[in-house]
Amino acid sequence: MKLMLGLMWLLHWLPLPLLGRFGDAVGSLLFMALRSRRHIALTNLRLCMPELTEEQRVDIARRHFQAYSRSVWERAVLWWAPEARLKRLITIDPGGVIPVAAMTEKPTILLCPHFVCLDVAGAAIAMEASASSMYVTQKNAAFDRVLRAGRARFKPVKLFTRQDGIKPILRALRDKLPYFMLPDMDFGEKDAEFVPFFGIQAATLTATARIAATTGAQVMPVIATFLPDYRGWRVKFYPVWDNYPGDDMVAATRRMNQFIEERVREAPAEYFWTHKRFKTRPNGEPSLYSKQ
Repeated sequence: MKLMLGLMWLLHWLPLPLLGRFGDAVGSLLFMALRSRRHIALTNLRLCMPELTEEQRVDIARRHFQAYSRSVWERAVLWWAPEARLKRLITIDPGGVIPVAAMTEKPTILLCPHFVCLDVAGAAIAMEASASSMYVTQKNAAFDRVLRAGRARFKPVKLFTRQDGIKPILRALRDKLPYFMLPDMDFGEKDAEFVPFFGIQAATLTATARIAATTGAQVMPVIATFLPDYRGWRVKFYPVWDNYPGDDMVAATRRMNQFIEERVREAPAEYFWTHKRFKTRPNGEPSLYSKQ
């Protein structure tokens, strides 16, 4: 891992078009080599986009592996490049300005689904304002140190683990520290409801709705994607959701999934298809990921 981190540090000096193409090449190799992950991605795409041909789904899966690999290598730029370079590479939409005042005037949940460039959104905000987020401790200690340092190199950030529970999150929100919420992974049935995602019942955490209801927080979606031609990244802030969550936490969670689904259709190759999003099944249904 130390060798890989050293290579990443060296590569961050490259112009982004060269680094991005290097990431694409590695991703193409991984698409061929990682058969189990390829199977998961293609299973997800068959479930979520049955209207496409198999050739089209394979193309999206291949481009996803390229995008994911590219995002990992480009993370070196986020960790080590000068702030001035990052600001040249990140386009803020709309208006070119991060809405710091809007996200700090009251408790704010920054809804950030699992697109491959999600770390770019964190870096863009961290250059302007402090924030907080859930953090999964990495198995490799060296990588964990670099990742934590990279995410905290600008404004102070607070990183919580799942073991910390919900109280630190509520405290941060009440202190008007924006909280990054990544709610679109399958963590089992605990604190989740089965709601549709691309028409498939998916175990979905209701935490976004419940935390918003408890703290009075507004929900402001933010999604980072690649700019064309390896020119950098776009970070888009969406309008705060009106009347969210309301009185029905399940309906609010369904609304969240629908929003994420719409964004996935806009950049399908950049969504995290290699996660078993439908791993947990209702009523003892069989696994959707079993190989035929």
